[in-house]
Amino acid sequence: MRTRIRREGDAAASPSPYGGGMPVVPFTRTPSIRDRRSDLVLAAIMFVGAILSAALSTISEIYGDTRAEPWTAIVYAAVITAPLAFRRRFPAPVAVVVCLAYFAAVSLQVPEIYVGNIAMFVSLYTVGAWMNNRRAATIVRIAIIVGMFVWLLISMYRTALEQADEADIAAGLLSPYVAFMLLQILLNALYFGGAYYFGDRSWNAAQAREVLEHRTAELEREREVTAAQAVALDRVRIARELHDVVAHHVSVMGVQAGAARLVIDQDPEKARGILAGIEGSARDAIHELRQLLETLRAPGGDTSEASSTVSLDDIADLVAASVEAGLPTDYAVIGDPVPVPSVVAVNLYRIAQESLTNARRHAGVGATADVRVRYDDAAVEVEVVNTGRTVAALRPGLGQLGMRERAAASGGTLDIAPRASGGLRVRARVPLPAAPVTMGDPA
Repeated sequence: MRTRIRREGDAAASPSPYGGGMPVVPFTRTPSIRDRRSDLVLAAIMFVGAILSAALSTISEIYGDTRAEPWTAIVYAAVITAPLAFRRRFPAPVAVVVCLAYFAAVSLQVPEIYVGNIAMFVSLYTVGAWMNNRRAATIVRIAIIVGMFVWLLISMYRTALEQADEADIAAGLLSPYVAFMLLQILLNALYFGGAYYFGDRSWNAAQAREVLEHRTAELEREREVTAAQAVALDRVRIARELHDVVAHHVSVMGVQAGAARLVIDQDPEKARGILAGIEGSARDAIHELRQLLETLRAPGGDTSEASSTVSLDDIADLVAASVEAGLPTDYAVIGDPVPVPSVVAVNLYRIAQESLTNARRHAGVGATADVRVRYDDAAVEVEVVNTGRTVAALRPGLGQLGMRERAAASGGTLDIAPRASGGLRVRARVPLPAAPVTMGDPA
C-alpha cells in the first residue's frame, strides 16, 4: 500500500545556516512618539527664534534699503520652521522645502538669515540620520549641496559684475572681495560637510546600537536555553538514579518470588512473610515510578508537546503542519502497515518531528522535504530527506543526540548524513518483534 500527500506552500525557511547565527534584517529607523513630540517642540522654538531674528535684523538694517518688507520675514519664519515638525517622518521633502525657502529668502533679501541657516543644517542632518533609503538620502543631500554651491557661484559672479568699476575688485587674488568670497566658500563647505558627516554618523551609531541590542537579546536567549538545558540534564540524572532504584526493587521482587515458590509447601508461614516483602517492594517500586514520571515531566506539570499516545499515522499531521509552515513536504507510506509497539511509535514520531523542524530552520529558501514510512517483514523505518543548503560537516547538537537516544531506546539505529546535492537525510530503522508461533504454524 502506498499513499501520498502533497500540498503546495511557499518556502519561508529561515536563512540561518547550519552553523547558527541570526538572519540578516535590513536596519530601519522609525521615529517614536517621543521623537515626534521633540520635533514639534523644536519647530516651535525655531519659529520664535526666527521671529526674534527677523525683528532684530530689520532694526539693524542687515540688507540696507534693498531688503524686502518686514512682513515677508513672518511668512518666511513659518515656511522655514513648520516642516521641521515632520523632519524625522519625511526627511527628504522637509529638506527640499527648507532649502528652497532659504534660497528664495536670501535671493529676495528677506531680513532673516540666521535661523534659516540653522533650519537648513538640521534638515540636511536629518536626511542623513533618519532616511531609511540610503541611496536616496545620498542623492538628496548631494543635489542640495551642489545646488547651493552653483547658486553661490552665480551670486558671486553677479556681484562681481555689478561692482566691476570698484578698484578693489580687480586688485588680484588678495583683494578684500576675493578674500571675502573664498571665506564664503570655505564656510559653506564646512557647513554642508558637517551636516552630511554628522547625519551619517548618527545613522551608523543607531545601526550599531541596534546590532548591539540584537546581540544582547541573543545572548539572553542563549543564557535561558543553557539554564534550561542544565535543569533538564539534572532531571535526567535524577531520573536515572530513580530508574536504578526501581530496577533494584523489581530484582528483589523476582528473588523473593522465587524463594516463596520453593518454601510455600514446606513452610507456609515463611512463604507468607516473603510475599509480604514482595508486596512492600511493589509499593516502593510504584512510588519510585511515580517520582520518576514527575521528574521527567516539564516544569510546572504541563507539557507543550503532543500526547505520548501518538502513532505512526500521526506523522501525516506533522507533514501537514510542515507545509503550512512554509516547507513543501511529500508524505508516503510504503508497505503494509503492521502494529507497532507504542514506545517505538512515539520515538519514531519524535524523530520525524525533529527532522522536519531542523529542515524548516536551516535548509534555506526554496527547500523541500520528503517523509517516508516503510514497513517490511523485519522492521519499520522512517526516513526524512530535505533539499537545501549543502552541509559540509555535521555539527552534533542536542537535537541529533536526542534522536539517537530515541532510536537506541527502541532497539534501532539512526543514520544522519549530508546529501551531495544539498540538505540532509535522516533514516531511523527499528526492528519489529517476531510474531508468536502457535500450534499449526510452521516452525
